[in-house]
Amino acid sequence: MKIFDSEANLYDGWYESKLGAFADQVQTELAFSLLKPEKDMRILDIGCGTGNFSIKLAKMGLDVTGIDVSEKMLKVAENKAKEEGLNINFINMDAHDMIFEDNSFDAVISMAVIEFIDKPERILNEIFRVVKKGGKILIGTINRDSKWGELYQSKKFKENSVFKYASLKTMEELVNLYPEKPKATGQCLFIPPDMPEDKISIDTEKQLSTTERGGFLCALWVK
Repeated sequence: MKIFDSEANLYDGWYESKLGAFADQVQTELAFSLLKPEKDMRILDIGCGTGNFSIKLAKMGLDVTGIDVSEKMLKVAENKAKEEGLNINFINMDAHDMIFEDNSFDAVISMAVIEFIDKPERILNEIFRVVKKGGKILIGTINRDSKWGELYQSKKFKENSVFKYASLKTMEELVNLYPEKPKATGQCLFIPPDMPEDKISIDTEKQLSTTERGGFLCALWVK
């Protein structure tokens, strides 16, 4: 969304905090455990933002195209990729109407984007169109039915952030975005957003996974 233009220069600051870095770590581990990215795979990153996942995938040897409607976020992504010496094709494009031909990609990934998109079912139809037969589709989103969901839906948070535009999903709602059921699902980020820094760890994450709902969800479809 273009509303992220105002967040472009500050967005990556979240990953510099201990909580943000940890959230990024467990979300990436979950996403890649489901997607199983392979070198030379042609992949589309929808809502790539400042290039967080695009850059990770490019470093693994994948052929990455990232699209976003925010020109300012894309500019940040381009600069970061250039600094890393990575060749990533970033394009200003609306995922509702993608210009790519049918069966263009081996995989499509979209992380923490679907909650900000109008008519997400239409997006899924477009994604299935551009991915090849047997291709993978990974959608990650914040879990409404979690302590992270409670935070992002709170009145104070929504009044002062882009989450005023978000429509968070439960796991059931995520898997029902497309008529065909996903091949696999997963969740992570069991630690709550108010966890003290000295308690943020993989061990704590594992312990809480038995009692808490994950703050982040992923679903993997195969065309």
